[in-house]
Amino acid sequence: MKGTRWGWRWRENPLRRRSDVVEGWTVLVLGAAVIVGAPAAGLAAGWSAHTDARALASAQRQERHRVDAEVVGAVPSNVVAGEPGTQTSFRVPVRWRTAEGDTRTGTARVRAGVRQGERTDVWLDRRGRQADEPLPEAEVWTRTLTTGVGSGIAVVGVAGLVGWGLVCRLDRGRLAEWEREWAVWDGPERGRRTA
Repeated sequence: MKGTRWGWRWRENPLRRRSDVVEGWTVLVLGAAVIVGAPAAGLAAGWSAHTDARALASAQRQERHRVDAEVVGAVPSNVVAGEPGTQTSFRVPVRWRTAEGDTRTGTARVRAGVRQGERTDVWLDRRGRQADEPLPEAEVWTRTLTTGVGSGIAVVGVAGLVGWGLVCRLDRGRLAEWEREWAVWDGPERGRRTA
């Protein structure tokens, strides 16, 4: 009895219908697609995202350079760095010198607790305009993992939707078939046979 539960869709059985065989094969194929396809899609998408993010970070590092700047604006003093629920960084005015010796000002994001007069880093592009920091290594890996995991989940979701849709359709067909059979069994002829 134990072994009959799992393979009944493929064995000869008077109660087995064509829809049972279709459902069994669908579950098998979609299961294999999930087991093989989800990791494969995740790896492929993750690898592609990693390559793109690395190239972007490398291009940004070539185009941008860091300069030392002095904080000239006030950072909120009533904020304790690391206190739960507080903002951990602020944009404040800063001043730096260019390679030509000119003084420039702009804003930079500094951590809570930095005081006026302290030093911070500012990133500039080739023209000397302020730019964002190049993509850090942690962000490269975050993009890689997010894309890879998201792609794997998408494959599982698509397989689940396809399976659900097919099983719903098969169930509707089975119900219609059962109703037809019941109508024959419980029809006008039934009363004559039992009388």
